[in-house]
Amino acid sequence: MARAVTTKTKAINTAIAWTIAILIFFPILWTILTSFKTEGTAIADPPVFLFFDWTLDNYATVQERSNYFRHFMNSVVISVGSTVIGLIIAIPAAWAMAFVPGRQTKNVLMWMLSTKMLPPVGVLVPLYLIFRDWGLLDTRIGLIIVLTLINLPIIVWMLYTYFREIPNDILEAARMDGATLRSEVIYVLLPMAVPGIASTLLLNIILAWNEAFWTLNLTAANAAPLTAFIASYSSPEGLFYAKLSAASTMAIAPILIMGWFSQKQLVRGLTFGAVK
Repeated sequence: MARAVTTKTKAINTAIAWTIAILIFFPILWTILTSFKTEGTAIADPPVFLFFDWTLDNYATVQERSNYFRHFMNSVVISVGSTVIGLIIAIPAAWAMAFVPGRQTKNVLMWMLSTKMLPPVGVLVPLYLIFRDWGLLDTRIGLIIVLTLINLPIIVWMLYTYFREIPNDILEAARMDGATLRSEVIYVLLPMAVPGIASTLLLNIILAWNEAFWTLNLTAANAAPLTAFIASYSSPEGLFYAKLSAASTMAIAPILIMGWFSQKQLVRGLTFGAVK
């Protein structure tokens, strides 16, 4: 009887999981399918799902109209650069908070997290003026600085959580064996926290890759990443759904492929320390 109940529960949970997964993935699937339609078919009423004349004209038009490779390279440099710099800053900060906590450590962590609740538009004007005066508008380094700062609280929090799961006794044993602070962090702490660091890196690359507010307001052409590439297909002349879908598909494809191949590492890192 118990086995039958367990089997039924698993079947229900599986059905719920598949339903949620389909609901989440359906907009992506619809975007991909729309990218292969003509503009007329894309706005047809009722909508056409699978049975239509497939075409690659939208992708050809997007390639002719925009320099996809330049936008792609901007996204790679900005997302990877901001994440790497964020890790360089966050690892020492998370180590100090996890292993040498002070009385205000929790308050500092909460303050850092509270900065994520600030509406970006609230600081857009002063930041825009600073970037204008410093010559950072429409530059990769400018966007790397911004994305590093806005994602730094998440990086610190994630690394702090992972570091807290590492027994302090191991680090104390390394000190007793004569390890310096540098050796303790590089040769003991970091190897043990590789799953957590990897998941933090992957998650923040995704966040930086998908960032649209700052990229649209602080870039024009030279440093515009793929989010600006997508936005360029919304124009005063109208919204071209098929071409917009083709541009969106080309923009999300690299990050989807990366997420697919790194999903095991990402899940492993996100559940790091969940079960002792």
